[in-house]
Amino acid sequence: MISAKTEFAKTLKQSVMAYAFNIFGISAGAIVAYHSGLFQLVPWAVVIYPPILSARGVIGGLFCGRLSTALHLGTIQPRFFGNTKSFYLLFQAMVFLTFEASLFMGLVAVLFRTFSGKFVGEMWDMINVLMATMAIALIVISPLTLTVSFLSFKHGLDPDIILYPVESTVSDFLITAIYISVLQLYLLHSVFWYFLFAVSLTLSFAALYIFAKNMQEPEFAKTLKESLLTLVIVSFIINIAGTVLGRVDELIRERREIYEAYPVYVVYPALIDTIGDVGSVVGSTATTKLALGTLKASLSSIKDHLTEVSGAWAASMIMYFAYSILALSIRGMLSPVNIAKFSLLLFTVNVLAAALIILVSFSVAVITYQRGLDPDNFEIPIESSLADTLTTISLLVALTVWV
Repeated sequence: MISAKTEFAKTLKQSVMAYAFNIFGISAGAIVAYHSGLFQLVPWAVVIYPPILSARGVIGGLFCGRLSTALHLGTIQPRFFGNTKSFYLLFQAMVFLTFEASLFMGLVAVLFRTFSGKFVGEMWDMINVLMATMAIALIVISPLTLTVSFLSFKHGLDPDIILYPVESTVSDFLITAIYISVLQLYLLHSVFWYFLFAVSLTLSFAALYIFAKNMQEPEFAKTLKESLLTLVIVSFIINIAGTVLGRVDELIRERREIYEAYPVYVVYPALIDTIGDVGSVVGSTATTKLALGTLKASLSSIKDHLTEVSGAWAASMIMYFAYSILALSIRGMLSPVNIAKFSLLLFTVNVLAAALIILVSFSVAVITYQRGLDPDNFEIPIESSLADTLTTISLLVALTVWV
Protein backbone atom coordinates (compact mmCIF):
# COMPACT_ATOMS: atom_id res chain seq x y z
CA MET A 1 0.00 0.00 0.00
CA ILE A 2 1.50 3.31 -1.10
CA SER A 3 1.33 5.98 1.63
CA ALA A 4 -0.39 9.32 0.99
CA LYS A 5 2.94 11.11 1.45
CA THR A 6 4.63 8.93 -1.16
CA GLU A 7 1.70 9.34 -3.58
CA PHE A 8 1.78 13.13 -3.08
CA ALA A 9 5.53 13.23 -3.77
CA LYS A 10 5.05 11.11 -6.90
CA THR A 11 2.23 13.31 -8.20
CA LEU A 12 4.11 16.52 -7.39
CA LYS A 13 7.33 15.29 -9.03
CA GLN A 14 5.68 14.05 -12.23
CA SER A 15 3.37 17.09 -12.37
CA VAL A 16 6.29 19.53 -12.14
CA MET A 17 8.08 17.46 -14.79
CA ALA A 18 5.04 17.68 -17.07
CA TYR A 19 4.22 21.33 -16.29
CA ALA A 20 7.82 22.29 -17.07
CA PHE A 21 6.87 21.90 -20.72
CA ASN A 22 4.65 24.95 -20.21
CA ILE A 23 7.79 26.95 -20.90
CA PHE A 24 6.65 26.43 -24.49
CA GLY A 25 3.55 28.37 -23.42
CA ILE A 26 5.79 31.31 -22.59
CA SER A 27 7.23 30.98 -26.08
CA ALA A 28 3.71 30.92 -27.51
CA GLY A 29 2.88 34.07 -25.55
CA ALA A 30 6.05 35.74 -26.80
CA ILE A 31 4.98 34.90 -30.38
CA VAL A 32 1.54 36.44 -29.77
CA ALA A 33 3.03 39.53 -28.12
CA TYR A 34 5.57 39.99 -30.92
CA HIS A 35 2.88 39.67 -33.61
CA SER A 36 0.15 41.57 -31.74
CA GLY A 37 0.05 44.01 -34.65
CA LEU A 38 -1.71 41.31 -36.67
CA PHE A 39 -4.66 41.62 -34.30
CA GLN A 40 -5.03 45.26 -35.30
CA LEU A 41 -4.94 44.37 -39.01
CA VAL A 42 -7.42 41.50 -38.52
CA PRO A 43 -9.90 42.63 -35.81
CA TRP A 44 -11.43 39.17 -35.28
CA ALA A 45 -8.04 37.41 -34.93
CA VAL A 46 -7.68 37.94 -31.16
CA VAL A 47 -11.26 36.79 -30.58
CA ILE A 48 -10.87 33.42 -32.32
CA TYR A 49 -7.46 32.71 -30.76
CA PRO A 50 -8.96 31.13 -27.59
CA PRO A 51 -11.40 29.03 -29.67
CA ILE A 52 -8.46 27.76 -31.76
CA LEU A 53 -6.51 26.86 -28.62
CA SER A 54 -9.59 25.23 -27.15
CA ALA A 55 -10.61 23.40 -30.34
CA ARG A 56 -7.18 21.83 -30.35
CA GLY A 57 -7.60 21.24 -26.61
CA VAL A 58 -10.82 19.30 -27.20
CA ILE A 59 -9.18 17.04 -29.78
CA GLY A 60 -5.93 16.65 -27.86
CA GLY A 61 -7.72 16.21 -24.55
CA LEU A 62 -10.02 13.49 -25.82
CA PHE A 63 -7.13 11.77 -27.59
CA CYS A 64 -4.89 11.91 -24.50
CA GLY A 65 -7.63 10.80 -22.11
CA ARG A 66 -8.60 7.82 -24.24
CA LEU A 67 -4.98 6.85 -24.91
CA SER A 68 -3.85 6.99 -21.29
CA THR A 69 -6.78 4.94 -19.99
CA ALA A 70 -6.53 2.44 -22.88
CA LEU A 71 -2.81 1.93 -22.23
CA HIS A 72 -3.58 1.13 -18.57
CA LEU A 73 -6.36 -1.27 -19.59
CA GLY A 74 -4.32 -2.88 -22.40
CA THR A 75 -6.84 -2.15 -25.19
CA ILE A 76 -4.16 -0.08 -26.98
CA GLN A 77 -0.52 -1.14 -27.18
CA PRO A 78 2.40 1.35 -26.94
CA ARG A 79 3.51 1.02 -30.56
CA PHE A 80 2.87 2.79 -33.87
CA PHE A 81 2.46 -0.21 -36.16
CA GLY A 82 0.55 -3.44 -35.73
CA ASN A 83 -1.63 -1.88 -33.03
CA THR A 84 -5.18 -2.79 -32.04
CA LYS A 85 -8.37 -1.98 -33.93
CA SER A 86 -9.34 0.39 -31.10
CA PHE A 87 -6.21 2.43 -31.75
CA TYR A 88 -6.91 2.93 -35.46
CA LEU A 89 -10.58 3.73 -34.87
CA LEU A 90 -9.59 6.29 -32.24
CA PHE A 91 -7.07 7.96 -34.55
CA GLN A 92 -9.59 8.16 -37.41
CA ALA A 93 -12.15 9.59 -35.02
CA MET A 94 -9.66 12.35 -34.19
CA VAL A 95 -9.44 13.32 -37.87
CA PHE A 96 -13.21 13.64 -38.13
CA LEU A 97 -13.40 15.49 -34.80
CA THR A 98 -10.82 18.00 -36.04
CA PHE A 99 -13.12 18.85 -38.94
CA GLU A 100 -16.19 18.85 -36.71
CA ALA A 101 -14.62 21.00 -34.00
CA SER A 102 -13.22 23.52 -36.49
CA LEU A 103 -16.53 23.96 -38.27
CA PHE A 104 -18.65 24.03 -35.14
CA MET A 105 -16.47 26.42 -33.16
CA GLY A 106 -16.13 28.68 -36.19
CA LEU A 107 -19.91 28.85 -36.58
CA VAL A 108 -20.42 29.52 -32.87
CA ALA A 109 -17.78 32.29 -33.02
CA VAL A 110 -19.67 33.83 -35.94
CA LEU A 111 -22.91 33.54 -33.94
CA PHE A 112 -21.37 35.36 -30.99
CA ARG A 113 -20.05 38.09 -33.30
CA THR A 114 -23.46 38.38 -34.99
CA PHE A 115 -25.09 39.11 -31.64
CA SER A 116 -22.52 41.86 -31.04
CA GLY A 117 -22.96 43.21 -34.58
CA LYS A 118 -19.33 42.58 -35.54
CA PHE A 119 -17.35 40.58 -38.10
CA VAL A 120 -20.34 39.05 -39.93
CA GLY A 121 -18.83 39.96 -43.29
CA GLU A 122 -15.70 37.96 -42.47
CA MET A 123 -17.60 34.75 -41.63
CA TRP A 124 -16.02 32.59 -44.34
CA ASP A 125 -12.57 34.03 -43.70
CA MET A 126 -12.86 33.23 -39.99
CA ILE A 127 -13.94 29.64 -40.62
CA ASN A 128 -11.32 29.15 -43.35
CA VAL A 129 -8.48 30.43 -41.14
CA LEU A 130 -9.66 28.35 -38.18
CA MET A 131 -10.07 25.13 -40.20
CA ALA A 132 -6.75 25.52 -42.07
CA THR A 133 -4.95 26.11 -38.77
CA MET A 134 -6.52 22.99 -37.23
CA ALA A 135 -5.78 20.82 -40.28
CA ILE A 136 -2.08 21.72 -40.28
CA ALA A 137 -1.95 21.27 -36.49
CA LEU A 138 -3.41 17.77 -36.81
CA ILE A 139 -0.59 16.71 -39.13
CA VAL A 140 2.11 18.25 -36.94
CA ILE A 141 0.87 17.46 -33.41
CA SER A 142 -0.67 13.96 -33.61
CA PRO A 143 2.68 12.13 -34.02
CA LEU A 144 3.98 14.04 -30.99
CA THR A 145 1.03 12.92 -28.85
CA LEU A 146 1.53 9.28 -29.75
CA THR A 147 5.28 9.46 -29.13
CA VAL A 148 4.87 10.99 -25.66
CA SER A 149 2.14 8.52 -24.67
CA PHE A 150 4.06 5.43 -25.79
CA LEU A 151 7.44 6.51 -24.40
CA SER A 152 6.06 7.60 -21.02
CA PHE A 153 4.18 4.31 -20.61
CA LYS A 154 7.18 2.22 -21.66
CA HIS A 155 9.44 4.03 -19.17
CA GLY A 156 7.14 3.48 -16.20
CA LEU A 157 5.68 7.00 -16.00
CA ASP A 158 1.96 7.55 -15.57
CA PRO A 159 0.46 8.86 -18.84
CA ASP A 160 -2.52 10.17 -16.84
CA ILE A 161 -0.10 12.70 -15.30
CA ILE A 162 2.46 13.17 -18.07
CA LEU A 163 0.61 12.95 -21.38
CA TYR A 164 -1.92 15.79 -21.53
CA PRO A 165 0.22 18.45 -19.80
CA VAL A 166 3.11 17.78 -22.21
CA GLU A 167 0.90 17.48 -25.29
CA SER A 168 -1.25 20.52 -24.52
CA THR A 169 1.70 22.81 -23.84
CA VAL A 170 3.79 21.87 -26.86
CA SER A 171 0.54 21.86 -28.84
CA ASP A 172 -0.24 25.44 -27.79
CA PHE A 173 3.22 26.58 -28.88
CA LEU A 174 2.96 24.81 -32.23
CA ILE A 175 -0.63 25.83 -32.96
CA THR A 176 0.14 29.45 -32.04
CA ALA A 177 3.04 29.46 -34.50
CA ILE A 178 0.81 27.81 -37.11
CA TYR A 179 -2.02 30.29 -36.46
CA ILE A 180 0.28 33.30 -36.82
CA SER A 181 1.66 31.84 -40.07
CA VAL A 182 -1.85 31.22 -41.40
CA LEU A 183 -2.86 34.79 -40.51
CA GLN A 184 0.16 36.13 -42.36
CA LEU A 185 -0.78 34.06 -45.42
CA TYR A 186 -4.37 35.28 -45.11
CA LEU A 187 -3.20 38.91 -45.13
CA LEU A 188 -1.28 38.29 -48.37
CA HIS A 189 -4.64 37.47 -50.03
CA SER A 190 -4.74 36.20 -53.65
CA VAL A 191 -3.28 32.72 -54.19
CA PHE A 192 -2.51 32.22 -50.50
CA TRP A 193 -6.20 32.49 -49.55
CA TYR A 194 -6.92 29.71 -52.05
CA PHE A 195 -4.09 27.62 -50.57
CA LEU A 196 -5.71 27.88 -47.13
CA PHE A 197 -9.06 27.01 -48.69
CA ALA A 198 -7.49 23.93 -50.33
CA VAL A 199 -6.13 22.79 -46.93
CA SER A 200 -9.57 23.22 -45.36
CA LEU A 201 -11.22 21.36 -48.25
CA THR A 202 -8.76 18.46 -47.95
CA LEU A 203 -9.58 18.09 -44.25
CA SER A 204 -13.30 18.17 -45.08
CA PHE A 205 -13.09 15.42 -47.72
CA ALA A 206 -10.84 13.23 -45.53
CA ALA A 207 -13.23 13.60 -42.59
CA LEU A 208 -16.31 12.76 -44.65
CA TYR A 209 -14.57 9.69 -46.14
CA ILE A 210 -13.62 8.44 -42.67
CA PHE A 211 -17.17 9.01 -41.43
CA ALA A 212 -18.69 7.06 -44.34
CA LYS A 213 -16.19 4.23 -43.85
CA ASN A 214 -16.58 3.79 -40.08
CA MET A 215 -20.08 4.99 -39.24
CA GLN A 216 -21.24 1.39 -38.62
CA GLU A 217 -18.44 0.73 -36.10
CA PRO A 218 -19.98 0.95 -32.58
CA GLU A 219 -16.79 2.25 -30.95
CA PHE A 220 -16.32 4.94 -33.63
CA ALA A 221 -19.99 5.96 -33.47
CA LYS A 222 -19.91 6.15 -29.65
CA THR A 223 -16.86 8.41 -29.73
CA LEU A 224 -18.48 10.79 -32.23
CA LYS A 225 -21.84 10.78 -30.46
CA GLU A 226 -20.42 11.61 -27.04
CA SER A 227 -17.83 14.06 -28.40
CA LEU A 228 -20.56 16.02 -30.23
CA LEU A 229 -22.20 16.83 -26.90
CA THR A 230 -18.77 17.84 -25.61
CA LEU A 231 -18.24 20.13 -28.61
CA VAL A 232 -21.59 21.85 -28.11
CA ILE A 233 -20.76 22.56 -24.47
CA VAL A 234 -17.15 23.57 -25.15
CA SER A 235 -17.94 25.82 -28.13
CA PHE A 236 -20.16 28.08 -26.08
CA ILE A 237 -17.85 28.02 -23.06
CA ILE A 238 -14.74 29.00 -25.01
CA ASN A 239 -16.40 31.84 -26.90
CA ILE A 240 -16.99 33.41 -23.50
CA ALA A 241 -13.21 33.20 -23.04
CA GLY A 242 -12.72 34.90 -26.40
CA THR A 243 -15.07 37.71 -25.39
CA VAL A 244 -13.34 38.14 -22.00
CA LEU A 245 -9.90 38.10 -23.66
CA GLY A 246 -11.16 40.86 -25.94
CA ARG A 247 -12.00 42.85 -22.78
CA VAL A 248 -8.54 42.13 -21.32
CA ASP A 249 -7.02 43.35 -24.59
CA GLU A 250 -9.08 46.55 -24.41
CA LEU A 251 -8.05 47.09 -20.77
CA ILE A 252 -4.37 46.67 -21.62
CA ARG A 253 -4.59 49.06 -24.58
CA GLU A 254 -6.56 51.64 -22.58
CA ARG A 255 -4.12 51.58 -19.68
CA ARG A 256 -0.56 51.70 -20.90
CA GLU A 257 0.81 51.17 -17.38
CA ILE A 258 -0.55 47.60 -17.39
CA TYR A 259 1.30 46.75 -20.60
CA GLU A 260 4.51 48.34 -19.28
CA ALA A 261 4.39 46.68 -15.83
CA TYR A 262 2.78 43.29 -16.49
CA PRO A 263 3.81 41.07 -19.46
CA VAL A 264 0.33 39.54 -19.62
CA TYR A 265 0.40 38.31 -23.22
CA VAL A 266 3.73 36.58 -22.67
CA VAL A 267 2.32 34.38 -19.90
CA TYR A 268 -1.30 34.01 -21.09
CA PRO A 269 -0.94 30.68 -22.97
CA ALA A 270 1.15 29.23 -20.11
CA LEU A 271 -1.43 30.31 -17.52
CA ILE A 272 -4.37 28.64 -19.24
CA ASP A 273 -2.21 25.61 -20.07
CA THR A 274 -1.24 25.06 -16.45
CA ILE A 275 -4.77 25.39 -15.08
CA GLY A 276 -5.88 22.94 -17.75
CA ASP A 277 -3.04 20.64 -16.70
CA VAL A 278 -4.18 20.74 -13.06
CA GLY A 279 -7.66 19.72 -14.16
CA SER A 280 -6.33 16.99 -16.45
CA VAL A 281 -4.14 15.41 -13.74
CA VAL A 282 -7.01 15.44 -11.24
CA GLY A 283 -9.61 14.23 -13.75
CA SER A 284 -7.52 11.76 -15.73
CA THR A 285 -6.21 9.98 -12.65
CA ALA A 286 -9.81 9.87 -11.39
CA THR A 287 -11.14 8.32 -14.63
CA THR A 288 -8.46 5.62 -14.52
CA LYS A 289 -9.27 4.86 -10.87
CA LEU A 290 -12.96 4.67 -11.75
CA ALA A 291 -12.22 2.30 -14.66
CA LEU A 292 -10.06 0.11 -12.41
CA GLY A 293 -12.63 0.19 -9.59
CA THR A 294 -10.27 1.74 -7.03
CA LEU A 295 -12.32 4.95 -6.62
CA LYS A 296 -15.99 5.14 -5.66
CA ALA A 297 -18.20 6.92 -8.22
CA SER A 298 -19.32 9.61 -5.78
CA LEU A 299 -18.57 13.32 -5.51
CA SER A 300 -17.74 12.81 -1.83
CA SER A 301 -14.91 10.46 -2.82
CA ILE A 302 -12.79 13.49 -3.71
CA LYS A 303 -11.48 13.11 -0.15
CA ASP A 304 -9.86 9.86 -1.32
CA HIS A 305 -8.25 11.72 -4.21
CA LEU A 306 -6.63 14.55 -2.23
CA THR A 307 -3.04 13.43 -2.79
CA GLU A 308 -3.46 13.83 -6.56
CA VAL A 309 -5.33 17.12 -6.06
CA SER A 310 -2.77 18.65 -3.71
CA GLY A 311 0.20 17.44 -5.76
CA ALA A 312 -1.21 18.84 -9.01
CA TRP A 313 -2.12 22.19 -7.41
CA ALA A 314 1.22 22.63 -5.59
CA ALA A 315 3.06 22.00 -8.85
CA SER A 316 0.99 24.71 -10.58
CA MET A 317 1.91 27.29 -7.93
CA ILE A 318 5.60 26.51 -8.43
CA MET A 319 5.21 26.98 -12.19
CA TYR A 320 3.25 30.26 -11.86
CA PHE A 321 6.15 31.70 -9.87
CA ALA A 322 8.56 30.50 -12.54
CA TYR A 323 6.43 32.12 -15.27
CA SER A 324 6.59 35.49 -13.55
CA ILE A 325 10.39 35.39 -13.49
CA LEU A 326 10.71 34.14 -17.08
CA ALA A 327 8.25 36.65 -18.50
CA LEU A 328 9.88 39.57 -16.69
CA SER A 329 13.29 38.38 -17.89
CA ILE A 330 12.07 38.24 -21.50
CA ARG A 331 10.77 41.80 -21.22
CA GLY A 332 13.95 43.01 -19.47
CA MET A 333 11.96 43.99 -16.38
CA LEU A 334 13.43 41.62 -13.79
CA SER A 335 13.63 43.21 -10.33
CA PRO A 336 12.51 42.20 -6.81
CA VAL A 337 9.63 44.70 -6.86
CA ASN A 338 8.36 43.54 -10.26
CA ILE A 339 8.70 39.87 -9.26
CA ALA A 340 6.65 40.52 -6.11
CA LYS A 341 3.94 42.46 -7.98
CA PHE A 342 3.65 40.11 -10.93
CA SER A 343 3.80 36.97 -8.75
CA LEU A 344 1.00 38.32 -6.56
CA LEU A 345 -1.10 38.93 -9.67
CA LEU A 346 -0.44 35.42 -11.00
CA PHE A 347 -1.02 33.71 -7.63
CA THR A 348 -4.41 35.44 -7.46
CA VAL A 349 -5.23 34.05 -10.90
CA ASN A 350 -4.06 30.60 -9.81
CA VAL A 351 -6.08 30.44 -6.59
CA LEU A 352 -9.29 31.55 -8.30
CA ALA A 353 -8.95 29.36 -11.40
CA ALA A 354 -7.33 26.20 -9.95
CA ALA A 355 -9.83 25.79 -7.10
CA LEU A 356 -12.74 25.92 -9.55
CA ILE A 357 -11.17 23.67 -12.19
CA ILE A 358 -10.36 20.96 -9.64
CA LEU A 359 -14.00 20.82 -8.55
CA VAL A 360 -15.24 20.87 -12.15
CA SER A 361 -12.79 18.23 -13.37
CA PHE A 362 -13.53 15.74 -10.63
CA SER A 363 -17.28 16.34 -10.90
CA VAL A 364 -17.33 15.78 -14.67
CA ALA A 365 -15.38 12.52 -14.30
CA VAL A 366 -17.73 11.16 -11.65
CA ILE A 367 -21.04 12.34 -13.12
CA THR A 368 -20.32 11.04 -16.64
CA TYR A 369 -19.23 7.69 -15.17
CA GLN A 370 -22.40 7.51 -13.09
CA ARG A 371 -24.49 8.04 -16.24
CA GLY A 372 -22.80 5.21 -18.13
CA LEU A 373 -20.80 7.49 -20.45
CA ASP A 374 -17.07 7.27 -21.13
CA PRO A 375 -15.54 9.98 -18.88
CA ASP A 376 -12.52 10.27 -21.19
CA ASN A 377 -14.79 11.62 -23.96
CA PHE A 378 -15.86 14.48 -21.68
CA GLU A 379 -13.49 15.17 -18.80
CA ILE A 380 -10.37 16.70 -20.38
CA PRO A 381 -12.16 18.51 -23.25
CA ILE A 382 -14.68 20.15 -20.91
CA GLU A 383 -12.24 20.98 -18.13
CA SER A 384 -9.60 22.31 -20.54
CA SER A 385 -12.08 24.66 -22.22
CA LEU A 386 -13.41 25.73 -18.84
CA ALA A 387 -9.81 26.21 -17.74
CA ASP A 388 -9.33 28.67 -20.62
CA THR A 389 -12.47 30.56 -19.65
CA LEU A 390 -11.92 30.49 -15.87
CA THR A 391 -8.27 31.52 -16.22
CA THR A 392 -9.17 34.39 -18.57
CA ILE A 393 -11.92 35.60 -16.22
CA SER A 394 -9.58 35.22 -13.23
CA LEU A 395 -6.94 37.25 -15.08
CA LEU A 396 -9.46 40.04 -15.72
CA VAL A 397 -10.51 39.97 -12.05
CA ALA A 398 -6.88 40.01 -10.86
CA LEU A 399 -6.00 42.92 -13.15
CA THR A 400 -9.05 44.83 -11.95
CA VAL A 401 -8.22 44.18 -8.28
CA TRP A 402 -4.45 44.67 -8.22
CA VAL A 403 -3.72 47.17 -11.00
